[in-house]
Amino acid sequence: MLYDTLTASKRRFVPMRAGRVGIYVCGMTVYDYCHMGHARVMVGFDVIVRWLRQLGYEVNYVRNITDIDDKIINRANENGETISQLTERFIQAMHADEQKLGCASPDAEPKATLHINAMQQMIQTLIDKNLAYQGAGGDVYYAVERFADYGKLSKRKLAQMQAGASERVGVSDDKQNPFDFVLWKSAKPSEPHWASPWGAGRPGWHIECSAMSTCCLGETFDIHGGGHDLQFPHHENEIAQSEGATGKTYANNWMHMGFINIDGEKMSKSLGNFFTIGEVLEKFHPETVRFFLLSSHYRSPVNFSDTALKESHTALSRLYQSLKSAEAIGKVVIDNAAWASQAGQAFIEAMNDDFNTAKATSVLFGLAASINRAIKAEQTAEALHLACTLKTLASVLNIAQATPSEFLQAKIGNEAGLSDEQIEQKITQRATAKSQKNFALADSIRDELKQLGVELEDSRAGTSWRRI
Repeated sequence: MLYDTLTASKRRFVPMRAGRVGIYVCGMTVYDYCHMGHARVMVGFDVIVRWLRQLGYEVNYVRNITDIDDKIINRANENGETISQLTERFIQAMHADEQKLGCASPDAEPKATLHINAMQQMIQTLIDKNLAYQGAGGDVYYAVERFADYGKLSKRKLAQMQAGASERVGVSDDKQNPFDFVLWKSAKPSEPHWASPWGAGRPGWHIECSAMSTCCLGETFDIHGGGHDLQFPHHENEIAQSEGATGKTYANNWMHMGFINIDGEKMSKSLGNFFTIGEVLEKFHPETVRFFLLSSHYRSPVNFSDTALKESHTALSRLYQSLKSAEAIGKVVIDNAAWASQAGQAFIEAMNDDFNTAKATSVLFGLAASINRAIKAEQTAEALHLACTLKTLASVLNIAQATPSEFLQAKIGNEAGLSDEQIEQKITQRATAKSQKNFALADSIRDELKQLGVELEDSRAGTSWRRI
């Protein structure tokens, strides 16, 4: 089952071609480092694609790159560098961020500047169909009043939007309607431009995705996705352009990721309340960040804070602690037979219900608790079986796959704390105290470490530790 934004309903997903799925996601405008809002789109659709592939689908995952835009031009001019230098630098940074977050690369990443001809062809088709016009100033606009279904995705009526529109969106003598949007911008001095039938210029933002998605996936494809903020006007305008040009349904399903909020407001560069992925990864383990993003349903808003990330780290540590305990008695491996287990079926049911990662991760915590009980009861075979099941189910979310000791010892937050070496020294001092039967000192060292955010665990194999 998949929730479709267009119909505002959850329905059974049926791809256009049996066994194959085409999915297009609106990607980043590469003029700056990616922030946590971008991370949610990266991780959210990465898991959606992973799960579709787990179900046996052949997935063609396309996520575009906007490499020509007002913000890009302005930033390049401010920096005194070329547009290509700026965009390539931030494309590399984006790829580094998504790799750290455990995201697989899309199958295709079309760049806007490499699809100018396709955009011009679509614009010409819209002009020929009387859905677009060239204004007196040279810009080409889409005429929203001539597309009967305009507003169907965002559930907005054009007549209602037009009421008082002059105050909200401004009126241009060049436009026939305040909500008409630009398809082709006429060239300005010193800006990059391309030759066109309407004069030198560059494409508007909305036409980029209509052209690139069509080039990569065809006139109609299975799933179109992006952040919730793109629903209007970007995705609404894409529908108008694409369906206006082809006369066919543009995308059969629409998926939108919920906002990352800070103090009740959407995280965004325009509001200045954003944290880059790099800044967050300096303070928290990448898998903690990934788990934080998956612990809520993809359509739900998520409140971002250090406290929330610390809580995510603590929660994920419970899975790793159980895996570590199991590894002390045997080898924990991926076992595809795990999908037939009761836990495996519960996980499948959760993920098949509109990719409910929040419910799916609860299955993992149930397994962790069962592992702990089995170990305590000295049921080693059962504990190992459950640990293999946990690791297998978690693999499709790409969490709980690191070495448990490495994750459990990872720094949490930006507090100074103790270094790994200092912790090991304290553990050695405690061991010496215990060997000398100075248990009061040993206990005080344990208590001191706990106050400093380090928890010890004694076992037959010795003493291990984790940050809490």
